[in-house]
Amino acid sequence: MLGRSVLSRSFSCHHLSKNVTFYMNEQAPATLAGPTQACDKHKPLTLMLPWLGARPQAVAKYCEIYLRTGFDVLVVESEVQDFLWPRWSLEHGKKLLELLHSDRFVSRPLLVHAFSIGGYTFSQLLVLVSEDPQKYQTLTGRIKGQVYDSLVAGSVETMASGVAKMTFPRWETPVKQISLVYFNIFKRQTTDYYTRSIDVFWNSPVTAPALFFYCENDPLSNPRALEEVIDFWRKRSVDLTVKKWEHSKHAGHLKTHPQEYLYTLHSFLQSLHIVPLKAKM
Repeated sequence: MLGRSVLSRSFSCHHLSKNVTFYMNEQAPATLAGPTQACDKHKPLTLMLPWLGARPQAVAKYCEIYLRTGFDVLVVESEVQDFLWPRWSLEHGKKLLELLHSDRFVSRPLLVHAFSIGGYTFSQLLVLVSEDPQKYQTLTGRIKGQVYDSLVAGSVETMASGVAKMTFPRWETPVKQISLVYFNIFKRQTTDYYTRSIDVFWNSPVTAPALFFYCENDPLSNPRALEEVIDFWRKRSVDLTVKKWEHSKHAGHLKTHPQEYLYTLHSFLQSLHIVPLKAKM
């Protein structure tokens, strides 16, 4: 969880559950004591889904970008067990959908910003949405933009490598091998779920404009596999912005290419017209 100490004093931090934290600008006239006030209930909200093992200081940099730009931020952290046993992530997804339908957030325009395996977390939400599209029609309509940073794309082996590298980097090879054996043994409980979530992501019920950040040298994201998704979405008439680097770092593009990253993100947010962008990133 992010601590108050890593954010500006003008922003407040509210822990809603173990892995869910809400950040808002304290200088805004509305507070959590009055979440239904007009000035607060329609304020845009960024649903931020960080990468596994993300350090608080790293996530804080992205939170501050959105907080200073006029968004509140809801950070939903993933755990490795959610990935290794997808049924748990679906249960957590149901709770998140309930939260997004609560009085505090039900009227807010949404922007999704998913990093790395956070895209898997969001795809699990999409699986639930696809099971009852009428129930969640309002929610999908509230999503005004999507940002995917270093999306894990490729085979199950790529996903196993991602889990190993992000959770046990010193023992990446043996952990990867053990993960592949595990996926093979529990195929119906794991791989079949991944295949389903990937299919739902390709045919996502969310067709809001999307921004993809990726690079050619990312060992956790096959750029060709990701470009297949991008081409497919273009054929579905999704408005896409793509920023690719030859050399960068997985979930570290902001640090490696700060000016290009911020310029691209700022331009994308401006194109959505969901908040007056007065602050500079």
